[in-house]
Amino acid sequence: MTVSSRAFVGAACLAAAGVLNASGLAAAQPPTPPPPPPAPNVNAWAPANPQNYAVFDGAAYAFSSNGLTCMLQRSGGYGCNGVLPGAPEGANLISGSAGGVPAFSVAPAPIYGGEVKALPANSRLSFGTVSCGNDGTLTSCVDSRNQAGFVVSPTASWVVNEVDPLLARPEGTNPYFN
Repeated sequence: MTVSSRAFVGAACLAAAGVLNASGLAAAQPPTPPPPPPAPNVNAWAPANPQNYAVFDGAAYAFSSNGLTCMLQRSGGYGCNGVLPGAPEGANLISGSAGGVPAFSVAPAPIYGGEVKALPANSRLSFGTVSCGNDGTLTSCVDSRNQAGFVVSPTASWVVNEVDPLLARPEGTNPYFN
């Protein structure tokens, strides 16, 4: 066998091994899950009077919605706790702050231990850029500053717009540098 024949056979074997290895890797990767559905238009729901839901001497507003206890703080924090269907690692709290992205966590105690009024279906409470409300089935909070928020439904709970579109710009989408 000549040197060029050996080189050809060696190259052919490497190419075949690469194809087999690459196809094996591609088949082993799970498909990318679909993105979560968008949040409902919370701001389309009728506004409720926040004073009817004031707690902590007016520093926050608390309400119940579909079995959850939710709170909007005048300092910008917001969240709901209770049973969160489909939440990761048994989380019972989803919360965030104005301008940030909400996250799931486990809270050892309720976010508010006192009596709270139920928020009627198709209504919302708003403070600053954050609005929280329910349509009778879904409970949702959305920050109009960055469009981040969360949704809790009877079958699933998810964060909306986990990546801030104002900060995370994919290559080639910056309007100032094309």
